[in-house]
Amino acid sequence: MRETKYLRIHGKVQGVSYRAWAAEQAKIFRLDGWVRNRRDKTVEATVTGIDDDIQKFVSACYKGPSSAKVTIIEVKDGVDEELDGFKIRDTL
Repeated sequence: MRETKYLRIHGKVQGVSYRAWAAEQAKIFRLDGWVRNRRDKTVEATVTGIDDDIQKFVSACYKGPSSAKVTIIEVKDGVDEELDGFKIRDTL
């Protein structure tokens, strides 16, 4: 069964190619959704897929690309936008 999670990622996550890295990870874990920077220097993402794959994605997000330093990830239930694939959205 598919589910959707919303992630808010804090730390040094902008200016380190975090969005492109997250999009690549989402494809590896077969997740649909999106990722974007926020003006408050966090990154947010919504991912839809199988729970086990979402958990693997979240675990990977704590590591991020080599230049990132993630301090915390807030994970909440999200809304399935019925997207096909994973997109990088403009900053909010």
